[in-house]
This record gives sequence, C-alpha cells and structure tokens, in this order.
Amino acid sequence: MKIDDKYMDIPGRRKEFPALSREHNGYPLAFFDGPGGTQVPQAVIDAVVSYYCTCNSNTHGFFVTTNESDRLLEGAREAMASFLGAGGGRNISFGHNMTTLNYTLSRGIGKALFPGDEILITQLDHEANRGPWLSLREEGVVVREVALLPDGTLDYDDLRTKINENTRLVAMGFSSNALGTVNEVGLVRELTHKVGAWLLVDAVHYAPHFPIDVNALGVDFLLCSAYKFYGTHIGVLYSRDGLLDRIPVYTLRTQEQHAPYCIETGTLNHAAIAGVKAAVEYISTFGTGETLRARIVSGMERIGEYEHILGLEIYRGLKGIKGVEVVGPDFGKGKRVPTVSFTMEGMDPIDVCTLLDRRGICAWDGHFYAVRPIEVLGLLEKGGVTRVGVSLYNTADEVQRLLEAVTDIAEGKLRKE
Repeated sequence: MKIDDKYMDIPGRRKEFPALSREHNGYPLAFFDGPGGTQVPQAVIDAVVSYYCTCNSNTHGFFVTTNESDRLLEGAREAMASFLGAGGGRNISFGHNMTTLNYTLSRGIGKALFPGDEILITQLDHEANRGPWLSLREEGVVVREVALLPDGTLDYDDLRTKINENTRLVAMGFSSNALGTVNEVGLVRELTHKVGAWLLVDAVHYAPHFPIDVNALGVDFLLCSAYKFYGTHIGVLYSRDGLLDRIPVYTLRTQEQHAPYCIETGTLNHAAIAGVKAAVEYISTFGTGETLRARIVSGMERIGEYEHILGLEIYRGLKGIKGVEVVGPDFGKGKRVPTVSFTMEGMDPIDVCTLLDRRGICAWDGHFYAVRPIEVLGLLEKGGVTRVGVSLYNTADEVQRLLEAVTDIAEGKLRKE
C-alpha cells in the first residue's frame, strides 16, 4: 500500500487522538507502547462522556434512560459481533477484562470436566490464558503445555503428540504480545476437531492488527480487549452458538441464565461499553463497503498493511544496530504482528526504556505477563526484553526517532547519569 493512501491519512488521523499532542522533555511523545494499550480517539471519548451526560442508568427498567442503556448494550454487542464476524450480539459477552472473563469461563468448564480429562495450553501464552487453566489441576484435570521453539514459534509436532482422545480443550493465543508470533490457529482447529476438543483463542494481541472471522476459524471461544484497539478497558468474549448455555458458569439467580448474559457478573460498565461500540465504528471509517462488517474488514486490512510497513522498518533497523538482539520470529517469514522485542548487550530493559523516555519515546520493559515464553527463552532473570509496537497512529518519522535513540544508547551517547 502507499503510505499516503487516502484512507490512511495518518497526519489527519493523528489529530483525532488528543494524547498525541503531548510533549515530554521537549519531544512530541511517540507512543510505541500500543501492545499494552492504545491511545483513544476523540470519538471514543465523546461516546463515554455522552453516556454520563445524557443517560447513566441501569438496565431493564421502564423509563427513558434505562431503555437507552438497554439499546446501547445490545448495539455494542452487535458492533462487536460485526468486528469478529460473529452471527450476532447473542454471541458477545462483556466483562471487566479478558482475564476475569477467562477465569470465570475456566471455573465453569472445570465443573464440567472429570479427573483425567486433559487441557492443552502453550509456553507462548500470556498468563491470562495459562493461569486459569493451570488452576484446574487442583480438580484433577491434566494440563499439558505445548513447547516453544527458540525462534519464538510453537512446536506443532509437540502439539500433535500431546493432543489425544482425552483432550477436552486447547487454549492458545492468536499472537504473542511478547514476541509478535502469529500462531497457526487453523491447523490447531483441524487437530481439535479430530479429537472432539474445544478450541479457545486469546486474540487480545491479534485483534488490533488484523480482521477476525470467528466463523471461518471455527473457534469455540475467542477473547479480546477493546483497550488494545483504540477503545475502553472492557473485555470481550465470543462464544459459539449454544455453547455458553452448556457450561455451568458461576452466576446469581438475579442474572439472566442464558448466553450471552450468564457469564456477566453484576452491573456492567455501561459508559465504557459505549466506548467499545465507538471504537469499532471508528475502525470502520478506515474501510469501505456497504455493511459495517465490510468496512471493518477493509479498514483492518489497511491498518494491518500500514503497520507492517513500519514494523518491518523497526525490525530491520534494530537488527542493524550493534549490541542489539531482536527476540522472536523473523519479520520476513510468514505472518507477524508489528510488535518487536529486543535486548541490548550490557543493558537492563528498565534502563533502556528509561533512556528512551528521555527522548519522548514510550516503550515497555519486562515480560508483559507473558512470563512463560520469556522464562523459556532464558530472559526472565535478565529483566525480560524491551518491547515496541506499532499502532495505526505511529509514523515513519517516529520510527526513525526510535532507531536513532536506540543507536545512541548502544553507542553510549545516551546514557544513565
């Protein structure tokens, strides 16, 4: 794609994000911290404020503002269904965050399993898609993990040897928030079908960069977080038709006892959910088409292509800096999200990020709750990695600023005082 694609008018789009006008130490802030949560466009802010200013009512009453809250929540479910390619709002549940939803789901699934039943997780995953399943070992469930290869990809031969007729669920990420790896969900779906196992996918780090079609993927459950794709801090769960109703999730008798509501404990954050709907609609403005779904898919394809250009530039630039080692799959081999992690010889990631901050560059250090892959790669005791990620509002100029700053750190021109 051309960087000046009229649908990717980045200078114009940047004006839609109030935070991008900030400066720090005399530099415009460059937000390469998107993997931990993106900045928010004014349209999302306006949606949240509007809810508080005009409605702010609980649901299921018989007066004007409660009816508006009902319509808002159902509209947000439909918007997320369009975002994920789901059949409709009946497939979409909201929660405090992805982790909380997954824990609640795991408790319910755990009650439906028997000692000796097996669950497969991976060494590549975020703890939010490991811890909930590992805790079921207390109930006699066997939890195995698929090995991580040194290049940051999963060992699918290992997966083939471990999935069997006792496997009830495979829980895996769509992409790694630590290494940028995109996993072969289609292959794993084929393997789970053969043994009759469910497939749960953590798409938190994938959803901001590529369109998702849950029906085409054939997944049983998929989770994501709106604050990773320009929205608010809300977790989202997709459940295949009829599946959530078969799982004995913990619920109050005051809650509706069927999908998608049964897994939603207590009163939801209505204002934040208004922001989720606005975020989906905002993404659709990058695309074309007759339906919201078509505009979302088109928009996400453009966003992903633009981000790949900048991500590849970061990857190649970092690879060319002496003393820098990029961690994770090669950017030129297969699909990859525009998240790049690296280590610097003789430098703690905390110090690297502190020095980048002096130049107005936001970057993350550590393991980002993806403890297991960082541990397996032998980097945990070294403080983890430095991580930068591209979002739709990042620019080529910012990439050059980042690479120049890392070069100055490597050459000792930018150092701790």
